[in-house]
Amino acid sequence: MLSSRRKFIKQSAIAAAGTYMGTMGLSAKSYGNIIGANDRVRVGVVGFSDRFAGSLLPSFLNHHKELNFDMVAVSDLWNYRRNLGVDLLKTKFGHDITACRNNDELYNLKDIDAVIVSTADFQHAVHAIEAIKAKCDVYCEKPFAETMEDARAALKAVKESKQILQIGSQRRSGGNYKAASKFIQDGKFGDITMVELSWNVNQPGRWRRPELVAKLKQEDTDWKRFLINRPFEEWDPRKYLEYRLFWPYSSGMPGQWMSHQIDTVHWFTGLKHPRSVVANGGIYQWKDGRRNWDTTTAVFDYGKENDAQNGFQVVFTSRMHNGDENPAEIYYSNGGELNLNTNMVSPKGGLKENAAKAMKLPPNLLPELKLTDMMEKVVASANTGGDKLTSAHMRNWMECIRSREQTNAPVEAGYYHSIANIMTNAAVRTGKKAIFDEATQEVMVDGKVFKY
Repeated sequence: MLSSRRKFIKQSAIAAAGTYMGTMGLSAKSYGNIIGANDRVRVGVVGFSDRFAGSLLPSFLNHHKELNFDMVAVSDLWNYRRNLGVDLLKTKFGHDITACRNNDELYNLKDIDAVIVSTADFQHAVHAIEAIKAKCDVYCEKPFAETMEDARAALKAVKESKQILQIGSQRRSGGNYKAASKFIQDGKFGDITMVELSWNVNQPGRWRRPELVAKLKQEDTDWKRFLINRPFEEWDPRKYLEYRLFWPYSSGMPGQWMSHQIDTVHWFTGLKHPRSVVANGGIYQWKDGRRNWDTTTAVFDYGKENDAQNGFQVVFTSRMHNGDENPAEIYYSNGGELNLNTNMVSPKGGLKENAAKAMKLPPNLLPELKLTDMMEKVVASANTGGDKLTSAHMRNWMECIRSREQTNAPVEAGYYHSIANIMTNAAVRTGKKAIFDEATQEVMVDGKVFKY
């Protein structure tokens, strides 16, 4: 949303250039984008979170001067965090920052061109919709949505708009992941037969904010606005600040961690979602009042919808009581493995000559090769200081705002990882198999739509 002055400048320049645009082979739209490259893009922050301060902001700072982007406003319901955001951004950008008590105030400023959404998990889709309706481009943290109702509404809003949206699935901007995707899609890997995903930590304080919880008073925020479309519950500062531990404000492990890893499955294979999911686990170690599990195992069946003979299994495991925070993603075929921790393709586990000979089959062994020299390792902590993947992903968003081209992680990436997350959450909550109904775009358990 540009100010009237900026619109006037752009329109005047386009009109003046009209006499020779045709000879240059430029349409009015493409020329308008070139003129727009001279405008400073004014960005607002929706939710001053740890994720924003520790990773998204440093990533933005890596590129903002070169690409002529600026941050001008912060919207946060809690006055304490809102003020922290204003103070930090003032020091980083050297000018005043507008403090907004909510997103209505933010978009009433009328001169915000883009926003970075880093609010609570269950709010992302709704906050993306608000931004799209305000004609703003959006960088939206994952998970994109925790209910299918929110996911469908956000997908519709984005698809009907001309806005640029980047889902915070930063693996899609990594050189090693791009190389893996190409290797698989070019048919060099062979059919995927299984994928193992894991994400393990040993951190009693993970997703806990006890010091902040002690600071938060109901009168200093807006609890009803925070809840958005979730069922009303009485005020609880833990649910406000430690939302990742409490359904229906977050699915926990599926939305926070699995959403990153399952997205690579969709990207590499072109499949939109699992055919089915079963899951098990529980709260075995950290009995601190949380609702979401500290240990999860989910098993997915992937493949063509109506071809049971075609497919593969994906297993996601996660534990919060033993682990070194070194997320693993290993793809298997009959000829070997593709390991995204080592960025290596190898014949490990492939069909060797002796075993093949017994059934009169040829051996099947992949060559050993490095996917890429760009060792862009996943940094799993929230406070990463602008790791390479997130920095590259932020830059891609900023460049696409200039070019109006599709981002590396468009809205469909968020929609499809949301389906997998919601299916997993449904299996977790019910203890039964979850499937996805293509006709209704709903997650189903025992023939019924999964709800809260």
